[in-house]
Amino acid sequence: MEKREIVVQVSEAGQRVDTFLAEKTGITRSRIQRLIDAGNVLVNGSVVRRNYRVKENDLIFLGVPRVENGILLPEPLPIEVLFEDEHLVVVDKPAGMVVYPAAGHSGGTLMNALAFRCPRLASVGGPLRPGVVHRLDKDTSGVMVVALEDRAYYNLVEQFRERTMRREYVALVFGDLKPDAGEIVLPIGRSESERKKMSTRARKAKHAVTRWKILRRFGSAALIEARLGTGRTHQIRVHFASIGHPVIGDRTYGKKISVEAGKRKIAVPRQMLHAGLLGFTHPATGEYREFSSPLPGDMKELLVALSSVS
Repeated sequence: MEKREIVVQVSEAGQRVDTFLAEKTGITRSRIQRLIDAGNVLVNGSVVRRNYRVKENDLIFLGVPRVENGILLPEPLPIEVLFEDEHLVVVDKPAGMVVYPAAGHSGGTLMNALAFRCPRLASVGGPLRPGVVHRLDKDTSGVMVVALEDRAYYNLVEQFRERTMRREYVALVFGDLKPDAGEIVLPIGRSESERKKMSTRARKAKHAVTRWKILRRFGSAALIEARLGTGRTHQIRVHFASIGHPVIGDRTYGKKISVEAGKRKIAVPRQMLHAGLLGFTHPATGEYREFSSPLPGDMKELLVALSSVS
C-alpha cells in the first residue's frame, strides 16, 4: 500500500476532505470516496465521512492500495465507443477518467473498461496499458484510439511518431488572446523543480509546436481550436500557460480556476480542454478515417454563460 501524509494549510481549510484530497493527489474524487468508505483515510488518527470539512493543521493519512500484481482487471464501466473492429477501438473518453491504472488509480480507468468490453487486447504497450498509442490527461475529454492487436499498435505508434495523425482540440483559454491565429514553438521538458510538471524552460526540452485559431472571443476568455504539430506531455496546457493564456480550470498550469461572466464569477472544476477530432490511416485497410466528439456538457454550459454577457 502506498502511504501519504498531508498537512492542511490555512488557505486550504474549509474544503470537503474528498475534494481536498482529489486536488492534492490527482486521484479521482470517486476513488478518494471509496478509500474514505474503506477506512483508508484518517484525519488526526480518526476515520471521517466524505463530507468532513478539513481544518488548518489537520494531519491526513491516506493509504492507497497498489495495483494488484500488475494485472489489468476488467470492470463493467460505461464508456462511449465511436468505432470498433478486430484491430482497434475508438472511444470518447469522459473528463475525470484516467486512461490506465497507476499509483493512486488502481481501478476505474478506461483500460479497465476496455478489458471488460473487448474479447482481446494487444499484447504490447505494457501489462496495464496494452495497445495504448496515446493518452489524454484525466481531466481532458475526447477522442482516443486504442489498438486491439499488435500490428495495429505498431502501425498507429508509427503514425503518431511521424505526426501523420490529425489531432484537433478545443480549449477555453484565459484572457483576450491575440491575433486571430498563430503558432507556439517552444520546447517542452520535465520541470527541474517540480518533476510532475512540464516546462518550456527545462534544460532537457524537446521541440514542440502548437497551431491555434480563435473560434470565439468572450473578453475574459477565448475559445480556440488547437492542432498539435508534436505530441509532448501536457503540450497545449504548457504552451498556452507559457504565453500568459492558460487553459481555464487548469489547476497545474496557470491556476485560472474561475471565469468572469458579467458580474458573476463562475468556478471551473476541471481544465476546459477537449480532444474534438482524431484522424488516422486504418492500419489494416489503409483507409483514412476521422472521428469526432461534440463538446461535453460542462464546456457547453460555460460557453452559454459567457455568451449571455458577451
